[in-house]
Amino acid sequence: MAVVSSTPTYATPGLAAAPAAATTNFFVAAVILVLFVVSAAVSAQRKDITRGFDEVAHASYVAHIQRSGDVWPDLNTMRMLDPQSFRFTTTANYLNHPPLYYALLAAIGPQLEGRPEALVAHRLIDVAIAALGFAALLGLGLAARLPRYEFYAFAVPLACIPVLVPIAGAINNDNLAFLGGAVAMLGAWQLTATARASWLAVALAGMIVASFAKLTGLLLIGVMMGAVIAYLIWRRRLAWPLLIAAAFAFAVAAAPYIMFYAQYGSLTPQTPAQVALLADGARAAGWADLPRKSFAGYLGYFVTAFVADWMPALDDRSLFQYAMLAIPVATLACAFAGIAVSLRRLWRRQESTLDVIIIAGTTAIAATLAVHVIYSYGRHLSTGWLMDAYPRYYLPLAAVVPLACLSLLTAVAAPRRRAALLIVLIAGPALFRIFGAPLG
Repeated sequence: MAVVSSTPTYATPGLAAAPAAATTNFFVAAVILVLFVVSAAVSAQRKDITRGFDEVAHASYVAHIQRSGDVWPDLNTMRMLDPQSFRFTTTANYLNHPPLYYALLAAIGPQLEGRPEALVAHRLIDVAIAALGFAALLGLGLAARLPRYEFYAFAVPLACIPVLVPIAGAINNDNLAFLGGAVAMLGAWQLTATARASWLAVALAGMIVASFAKLTGLLLIGVMMGAVIAYLIWRRRLAWPLLIAAAFAFAVAAAPYIMFYAQYGSLTPQTPAQVALLADGARAAGWADLPRKSFAGYLGYFVTAFVADWMPALDDRSLFQYAMLAIPVATLACAFAGIAVSLRRLWRRQESTLDVIIIAGTTAIAATLAVHVIYSYGRHLSTGWLMDAYPRYYLPLAAVVPLACLSLLTAVAAPRRRAALLIVLIAGPALFRIFGAPLG
């Protein structure tokens, strides 16, 4: 079923793969996916549960649902597992996410309480979830029919996202948000390119999955899908009856947070454990008694921490590793330039699918980042807390950055400059992943 009766052709300007390149891209995508799965599985076997990404809290959430059988538990009643014995302690669990990801693991994974050996099985479920998301993004690259080196410039930065493999090999709801975001991006790309209603269903399903994982999933993918739908209406490429289905999907995606608001009076419940985490953590770090930053000062701190935490370091960085942060900064500069190129094409009504997805994704990231900064600044003012600038929250739309870099590439006509930019886009993320900082 087509969304409209007549569908314009939306080719990616300057990017058109030959059949041989498409075959090579498929093979390369398969190899990259296998390497990702193997790396994540190895991480699942080796990672210390107490180091990074709140895994003890996430595992405890799963174990609580397994023990109680309640798929919508009272957040105030949850307790933490001891990371050695996996027995419940009296310490309250501070997580305030919807329970649907945890209920999924509780249903299909082995019992965690009292069984540390069951941790790996749950981690491997997460590897599968993240691998499906990564496959969806590689599928987007294949659907775009990129030439060989342009495909590398898209796929390699995704494969080299520093936190992606460690998170994939851990119990963490970011994996489900990543899967939902990836599926939504693939669906949105194909919806814009082919104008088929089936791809609208795929994109909306991805939005619901990401939203059920965490609130940032709803913000990121909800705003992106809203922007894509608004664009299709503007270009008269979306049948009005489909808006009813889309509105229903948005309501379903928001349902967990409506329930949270009804139950706790907040979209992000401030449970006693969550409040204590911030207050005690700020006190332990020595932030609680320091003067609070101005909003401008906090914004500068947030941006700096955000860039640095693109490669989280559990140990002190060397001067060389700090210098390596120039690579993600340069990549972001290329992405911003590519966004400007796409906006200019949209203004001139010369936009392609690439431009639509870049602009929609950028709009979503900007809106979510604004909410993120304002919300985090409020926590800083009340407690002194300074640890909210986590780039991993934006994994559902991570593909926007390499896509925006490809938009810049389409505007570079000189062969030598084009080749140099390709080298930077492909080699830069790989070098940063190798030399940026140890994740431990």
